Amino acid sequence: MTSVTPSPLRRRGGLVAWVALPAAALTILVACGEQPARDRAAQVPGGNPERGARLITTYGCGSCHTVAGVRGADGMVGPPLTDVGKRTYLAGELPTGAQTMQRWIRSPQSVEPGTAMPDLGVTAQDARDLAAFLLEER
Repeated sequence: MTSVTPSPLRRRGGLVAWVALPAAALTILVACGEQPARDRAAQVPGGNPERGARLITTYGCGSCHTVAGVRGADGMVGPPLTDVGKRTYLAGELPTGAQTMQRWIRSPQSVEPGTAMPDLGVTAQDARDLAAFLLEER
């Protein structure tokens, strides 16, 4: 007499566990992370993306970075800031998002000591506006 063991999918609850476990893990990961890029600009409370675009010029960001839609922002020293909100990490250190973007803009040396990005003395409001602009999908 041979015994046939049902496959895990056929055992009671097997299919449910097979589907539910990965779905639960994905839900936890999404809940812990930042929001998708399309929602990030809206998550910069008090941020003004139009003003942020102007601040790119004021702070001279375009001398090091390329920024789409900002005249003269065609620097090649730092990474392009076009579609930066679609990237997973900022400076290879921080998950991309409104809070981390502001932290990086205000104090890059505290995030990555020795980085080529200088501390420009960006105010909290200016960092909000810059983050709102940079996280917008264009």
